Amino acid sequence: MKFDELKTPAYVIDEKKLIHNLEILKSVEEHTGCHILLAQKAFSSYALYPLISQYISGTTASGIFEAELGHECMGKENHVFAPAFTDEDMDKLVKICDHVVFNSVNQLICHKEKCINNRVSFGLRVNPEHSTQGDHAIYDPCAPGSRLGVTEENLKKVLQKNPDALAGMEGIHFHTLCEQNSDDLEKTLNVVEEKFGFLMRSDSIKWVNFGGGHHITRDDYDIKRLENCINHVKRTYNVDVYVEPGEAVALNAGYLVTTVLDKVENGITTLILDTSAACHMPDVLEMPYVPPLRDAVRLDDINADIWEKPADGRFRYRLSSYTCLAGDITGDYEFDSEVNAGDRLVFEDMAIYSMVKNNTFNGIPLPDIAIMDANGDCRVWKHFDYDEFKRRL
Repeated sequence: MKFDELKTPAYVIDEKKLIHNLEILKSVEEHTGCHILLAQKAFSSYALYPLISQYISGTTASGIFEAELGHECMGKENHVFAPAFTDEDMDKLVKICDHVVFNSVNQLICHKEKCINNRVSFGLRVNPEHSTQGDHAIYDPCAPGSRLGVTEENLKKVLQKNPDALAGMEGIHFHTLCEQNSDDLEKTLNVVEEKFGFLMRSDSIKWVNFGGGHHITRDDYDIKRLENCINHVKRTYNVDVYVEPGEAVALNAGYLVTTVLDKVENGITTLILDTSAACHMPDVLEMPYVPPLRDAVRLDDINADIWEKPADGRFRYRLSSYTCLAGDITGDYEFDSEVNAGDRLVFEDMAIYSMVKNNTFNGIPLPDIAIMDANGDCRVWKHFDYDEFKRRL
């Protein structure tokens, strides 16, 4: 079927745009010899894994199920990091993962024998305590008091008491970015080298992992600077380099199609949709941010107020949902023409952090997942009915 024929609500993954992103990532691998891994926490639509596997080196996971998915459906390099691992999960992970990254020296000591016995390379996540993210503390692993990664001070205290604590370790990992350009990577890398260069210079260290948050496929991203950072680390320390983008793989490669169910007037005009920020795009409320909408402009982008009527005959609407949550608001937008019940709207950049985070709050159905090929033909990959809602409870 065609895009306009899809039943709403539906997520639509755009293969053509996905391939565009993957070609950029593949070129970085080719120019530098680094290994790029899909961070599945952003995009786990495994129907596309055979396609993705043609361009990049593999997957990275943040939990046992993601690790199993990457192993089963991608079948290439498979890495995992978590703040802590259970003994039960570790028994499985060492059978399916190539690299395991530990969040603390305690976790490394606890589980490293299983890694060694199964010939799994393992490393330690470090925290350079260098924040570059601005206002989004919820996504900042370097925020004061962060539980993510070992600080220089704490690591040196451990090594003073137990110089052999890291015996067998082959890599270090740092992840400090979120939707950022390579200038922030460069600044962070300088701090990592200053604080943890003594580890990177060790003969036992075989790899350095730059983590995720790199917006490599964004139009204004400085790819050359990223490649320079990768090549610098490879040459200086004689190690392999790993980069773990999630958003960059599927950035702007997906949509959420919705239908207007009603219009409510109460000082402003609110469109009631068959989609929900709380249920279908939770990052809208968590981040927060206002997603792009096809054929409309975000009022934030034009410094306009929903409570003011536009002077040029345009139309302003607040977009909300049919949940009972008062704050389930996607954002405020301006249109060239009036929008009415029955009209379809298309949220853009909806492949990332949507399907992996959605939920059935209020008993709201999950959207279908459809895949659109380069010719614009769509097929429904997944449909979720009442049984899916009931099964999860």
